[in-house]
Amino acid sequence: AACAGRPREAGPRRLSAAAMAGFVRELERRGGPALRLEQRAAGGVGCVVWDAALVLAKFLETGACPLARRHVLELGAGTGAVGIMAATLGADVTVTDLEELQELLMVNIENNKHLVTGSVRAKVLKWGEDVTEFQPPPDYILMADCIYYEESLEPLLKTLKDLTGPDTCVLCCYEQRTMGKNPEIERKYFELLQLDFELEKIPLDKHDEEYRSEDIHIMNIHRKQT
Repeated sequence: AACAGRPREAGPRRLSAAAMAGFVRELERRGGPALRLEQRAAGGVGCVVWDAALVLAKFLETGACPLARRHVLELGAGTGAVGIMAATLGADVTVTDLEELQELLMVNIENNKHLVTGSVRAKVLKWGEDVTEFQPPPDYILMADCIYYEESLEPLLKTLKDLTGPDTCVLCCYEQRTMGKNPEIERKYFELLQLDFELEKIPLDKHDEEYRSEDIHIMNIHRKQT
């Protein structure tokens, strides 16, 4: 039962690879038909809808951040769940990820285009590389579960610095993981981030009342004013 209840109970991660090969994740919307998001059994972490993406997508629906006619960029978009949700709320969205995720992003954009009231397109963006084509700075940058590889932290931080203007709001949603190196990677990420950015945690009671979890956090991040 996709989407019945909290993301904790409805997450796709417990499905076998065989079951997920043609698995479509439905994401309910307050304002109409659900998003239909294809996933892939092969291809790594970008190919499933993670719980943090559900939490962030549903947070956008609360209306806490006005998205209509705003320029929005999603980093590490994976299936595109968060960015496509933003586009159904009237935003002009660019969902970005590596070359190998573009086909899945295109499929999901096509599957949900009838629900989009803004616009949405997919582009390749490799963290740490040139971002000239994504200028001027967007109004919002969206990130769900982008902090898990130690080697990607510095490229990701460089990209955030290169993309953000003084008025850009970064919404970063992540699941706090206690296994292995995860706590250390998380600590290092936020330590480095605070050199250039102000961080504010969005309280749990501001998240969607159904799609929330004690160990999934949303941070509101802005460039420090120099």
